[in-house]
Amino acid sequence: MTDAAIVTAQGVSVELSGRAVLRDVSLALSPGHLVALVGPNGAGKTTLLRALAGLAPSSGAIVVRGDALSSLSLRERARRFAYLPQGHIVHWPLPARDIVALGRYPHGATDPARLSPGDAEAVQRAMRAADVFEFADRRVTELSGGERSRVALARVLAVEAPVILADEPTSSLDPRHQIDVMKTLRSAADQGTLVIVVTHDLGLAARFADTVLVLSDGRLVSQGAPVEALSEQVMANVFRISAYRAEFQREAVIVPWAEI
Repeated sequence: MTDAAIVTAQGVSVELSGRAVLRDVSLALSPGHLVALVGPNGAGKTTLLRALAGLAPSSGAIVVRGDALSSLSLRERARRFAYLPQGHIVHWPLPARDIVALGRYPHGATDPARLSPGDAEAVQRAMRAADVFEFADRRVTELSGGERSRVALARVLAVEAPVILADEPTSSLDPRHQIDVMKTLRSAADQGTLVIVVTHDLGLAARFADTVLVLSDGRLVSQGAPVEALSEQVMANVFRISAYRAEFQREAVIVPWAEI
């Protein structure tokens, strides 16, 4: 990446319950890019997202927009990183609009019913981008799992943070909405946001990401453009599979094919 990095990590490691989960990870990521974070189960993908957001204790150095992460208040971290965790299940019987409005909390909007004009506009933009505007007045507990996932994505978009961290945002969606979510995140990246997406779908990673980061046993073992980062050797060594490779409509196609 040639642009100035918005997020850098140098020698980041994480231990949980005495076990090394991340080991000496270093990276530099620029705005306006969609980065796919992939790897086998237990590779440390979620832990890396949480470390970048300051939600998991880590050693090493993390810098965002020129400031050390450790120097930022919790609210300032929440303004700079919009984090979508795995599952993102909502149990409160609130209207979808109010859930999305929670994304404005880091900016001082503590009451979804009393948003400033600017906050209300941000909520509307996010709901339209995530295609959930039609659910605005419906309680989220009445929505399907896939619809709730899209409302959760809208909440993240409403933060309008310079960095989006999304942990498996397509896992509960049908194929059409998987593509729709990735297009939404791709659009956010095209508008200047750094988007980091954890995914197990190597096909979606190959199609939508500018850069793929491959984690294995807590280490960053490959990074680069999708076709390069997901080379035959990496697929064999990290995922223990071979893959079908092609190009369709000028986009890379990588389909996991067989165990090896």
